Amino acid sequence: MTKAEVVTQIADKTGIEKTTVLATVEAFMNTIKTSLENDKNVYLRGFGSFIIKTRAAKTGRNISKNKSIQIPAHNIPAFKPAKTFSDKIKKKVKVK
Repeated sequence: MTKAEVVTQIADKTGIEKTTVLATVEAFMNTIKTSLENDKNVYLRGFGSFIIKTRAAKTGRNISKNKSIQIPAHNIPAFKPAKTFSDKIKKKVKVK
């Protein structure tokens, strides 16, 4: 599902204009991005958490040059679904 499809569904369900919904969705995503950039996790009860995970340093491989490279430790954004949300997905979505 794309952002445009999300906006369309929200607009259809709420009766709010698509331009207003798009601005709201953009503001929501920017708020989450800004919070994570400022080292603050975002917790949405019943949905999940947007968190920062730290990846440890490791040795990788550049296969085109056949050399080992050192990948430094770094942070990445991650999403951790709430337990109730995960349980619903496990029950309703078939394994492919």
